[in-house]
Amino acid sequence: MTRPIIAVSESEIRGRLGAVGQEHLLTFFDALDDRGRTELLERIGAIDIERLPDLVERFVLSKPSLAPPTNLTPAPYLALDPATPGREWDHSQALLDGESLLGAGRIAAFTVAGGQGTRLGFDGPKGMHPAGAVTGKPLFRCLAEWIIAAQDRFGGVIPWCVMTSPINHAETVAFFRDQKYFGLDPADVMLFEQGVMPTLDKDTGRVLLAHRDAPAVNPDGHGGSLRALWTSGAIEHLRARGVEHLSYVQVDNPLARMIDPCFIGLHANHPGSSGEMSSKMLEKTDPAEKVGLLCAIDGRVSMVEYSDLPEQLARERDGDRLRFNAGNPAIHMLGIEFIARLNQSDEGFALPYHRAEKKTPFIDVASGELINPTEPNSVKLETFIFDALALCERSLILETDRVDEFAPIKNASGSDSLESCARIQTLRAARWLEAAGVSVPKKPDGQPDCTLEISPITAMTQTELMGVDLPSSIAPGESIAF
Repeated sequence: MTRPIIAVSESEIRGRLGAVGQEHLLTFFDALDDRGRTELLERIGAIDIERLPDLVERFVLSKPSLAPPTNLTPAPYLALDPATPGREWDHSQALLDGESLLGAGRIAAFTVAGGQGTRLGFDGPKGMHPAGAVTGKPLFRCLAEWIIAAQDRFGGVIPWCVMTSPINHAETVAFFRDQKYFGLDPADVMLFEQGVMPTLDKDTGRVLLAHRDAPAVNPDGHGGSLRALWTSGAIEHLRARGVEHLSYVQVDNPLARMIDPCFIGLHANHPGSSGEMSSKMLEKTDPAEKVGLLCAIDGRVSMVEYSDLPEQLARERDGDRLRFNAGNPAIHMLGIEFIARLNQSDEGFALPYHRAEKKTPFIDVASGELINPTEPNSVKLETFIFDALALCERSLILETDRVDEFAPIKNASGSDSLESCARIQTLRAARWLEAAGVSVPKKPDGQPDCTLEISPITAMTQTELMGVDLPSSIAPGESIAF
């Protein structure tokens, strides 16, 4: 919905707004100084003005029906243990295939990092938030170390695409520069902004004014990351470098394997995958857990929100496991040509919009005063990356382990917090160390009585840790980073 900012004239913008009934956006134009006028025209010009009538008709004057999914079945997946009957896969071949693609420079990393740390009580981009259980290193560095480790192991260069947002782009770029790109070559790091959508008045469909010199906008959702890759020129750049696939993670999960050779190999070469989009899954054990589910609808892999899964299906069991158990941790592989196709469909960007009613402060055009609504007054539109799954010919799902790969930092306290993240990092490290013969102290409840952190530069897998020089034991209460 956004376009590159270009110089636009007042007369041109007035004409385009008038044609779609949105001329109120220029109500305060004459009262602005020269800079304010220029910025307002640029901000309006960045909106795809001509599409507004269609969006208003479809999402404001009418509401898309939200019929529950039908023909819903559990999605097939490859098990964590590759020898599991019925869900087998060739670990050695997948590893070989993935390492070959990495060595040939066919893989890039992609991190969605548009959020702020507000919910964490942190003033700045979320990717700058401390995350290392012992070191306190920021989320960006935690993920960068996966790239550094993989480049060291497999030889190929792995470009890193990082999607920011308008509210944190400048600060993120400055942080990368200050951190010297975490040891990566700046030429291999691409930082670009997420797109935005205009925020619409719930009753009239008019674009709200956030300020006298700015229309109200909202991020276009994580699905917009696939559009931003295209509009930023990142896809064209990656194609020129010979990159064929992207490894996608969100910035708030420091344990997500940014680079996983096995997953890469399965995505690219397994017969169950068309190489378009593949996903990891976590086994859901509690029907009430608020996590999206990877399912099959009419035989195609799709993601269903936990709130949209009928309760009867959510509680169905297959032996001692939930029948619908494929929780979505938002870890994917994506083919470059698939992303290009989504952006070149006849009707524009292929992913559908989702509608949400929100409370949005706005400038009243009659009085010029800021209004803070007490009830939802706006419609915000966004796209979701998981909607791309249904557009794949064949989509593969690989089971992963929560302790090994899922420790997001989303909340200031409780579950999915810095505290829980540090606990899971310690649990994972304790597992790996014990498998390597190191004695780890335990509390009465069986939890490690220490704080541990293992960088992927030291070991990307438990097997790799076997070859590292390690102590014979960890002392109670000790904090150690490997």
